[in-house]
Amino acid sequence: MAGLRRGWASVRWFVTSLMGDTAYVTYVEHQRRVHPDAAVPDERTFWRERFAEQDRTPGSRCC
Repeated sequence: MAGLRRGWASVRWFVTSLMGDTAYVTYVEHQRRVHPDAAVPDERTFWRERFAEQDRTPGSRCC
């Protein structure tokens, strides 16, 4: 049973990371650790800026 839980947790982690669900939390943790004096934007601003940057520099993505 413990193996099944670990397997499910791994799949869940992979899917949420792949879909970007944890991007804001990861960004906030990074900002607080590396740039403690910098202001951290709210989540709505973060996503707006992230999508704008992706539109400016699409790189190699499928869509």
